[in-house]
Amino acid sequence: MNRIGERIKRKREQLKLNLNELSRLVGISASALSQLENGKAYPTLITIKNIAEHLNTTVGELIGENENTHIPVIRKKEAKLITTNDFGADVVGLSYDELNKLMDTFKVRFPEKSNSIGLFNKHTGQLFGYMLKGELQLELDNQTYHLEEGDSVYFNAQRNFQFSNPSKYTAELLCVTSFKNN
Repeated sequence: MNRIGERIKRKREQLKLNLNELSRLVGISASALSQLENGKAYPTLITIKNIAEHLNTTVGELIGENENTHIPVIRKKEAKLITTNDFGADVVGLSYDELNKLMDTFKVRFPEKSNSIGLFNKHTGQLFGYMLKGELQLELDNQTYHLEEGDSVYFNAQRNFQFSNPSKYTAELLCVTSFKNN
């Protein structure tokens, strides 16, 4: 709860309102507002809503629904293997799982003679891929594209597609996928 109080105080100060002015607008005592801001009292939902209205913000902002609670950097050693398909291709996550995430980032490693079957089934938005290493074939709606290091692709992930590595060298693809808006 202390964070709510910090957010209320920060927003109040940004609007150049003193404690007495906001407490009067909200209809609570300056002492009660001070206790809220210092994390010594817990506001009711009605009070939070009233404070949010007078601070020209939302309850969500005051409770921190859009704040990241983790460090935004993922170190190489912290990257997590998400899955490996039956053909040996594996997906490594490059971003944290988060409730309000709008896209996902990962690296797909394609060993010799592997493909992407089963790796992209859950992706419903758009896919951007950048070839980090090696070569891949992309089958997209019955057309074949040869991708080399430095090439990029961008398409709707609901289309019929498959990546495959016909070479004897490992290929790596950096992928960014968006989540479809419903």
